[in-house]
Amino acid sequence: MKKITIAIDGHSSCGKSTMAKDLAREVGYVYVDTGAMYRCVTLYALRNGLFKEQEIDVEGLKQQMGNIQIDQQLIDGKTVTFLNGENVERDIRTMEVSNHVSPIATLAFVREALVAQQQKMGEAGGIVMDGRDIGTVVFPNAELKVFVTASPEVRAQRRYDELKGKGMEADYDDILKNVQERDYIDSHREVSPLRQADDALLLDNSNMTIPEQKEWLLERFRERTS
Repeated sequence: MKKITIAIDGHSSCGKSTMAKDLAREVGYVYVDTGAMYRCVTLYALRNGLFKEQEIDVEGLKQQMGNIQIDQQLIDGKTVTFLNGENVERDIRTMEVSNHVSPIATLAFVREALVAQQQKMGEAGGIVMDGRDIGTVVFPNAELKVFVTASPEVRAQRRYDELKGKGMEADYDDILKNVQERDYIDSHREVSPLRQADDALLLDNSNMTIPEQKEWLLERFRERTS
């Protein structure tokens, strides 16, 4: 059976990563968390003093992009992200990183560097990748494209529950504000704005359980590979 490329795009905190990971595990494909890659660049910028509040030292980051090495490994059935050899999976999920990642993702040189890495990862097919521009920019010829969304309130609650479940501090109102701000920034940026590809299937999962989403996506996969 020919291995296909699967692109899952959509708004923040709508469950893209969960869907993509589950599908990859179910069908034996490789999962790549592109959002984590942008979070790694953001974490690097924060750690190295390249932010002054919300302002980015763009030239400083551009000069240091070559120092940012991102790797993802499957450990105990979970994709773990490494920044320059350090496991940063927990660090990149903090609200501090969430509040700074969208401006980083608007920078053309950051997207160019990471898109090149992502395209190399998917050259042979058999890959599930989620993000904001996978079906429109990274893999415009992907055999299966899905655009996922849910209401901002539902997404904020999911993010809140996720953080609390990890024992991390969380405030629902702050998270909702962050979700709404990221929606606006992601949809209005000049470089690779978030949008549904013309040939992508739309999935609003506001009222769906994770098993229901999994079955829906598996059915779409079977249609494309049968």
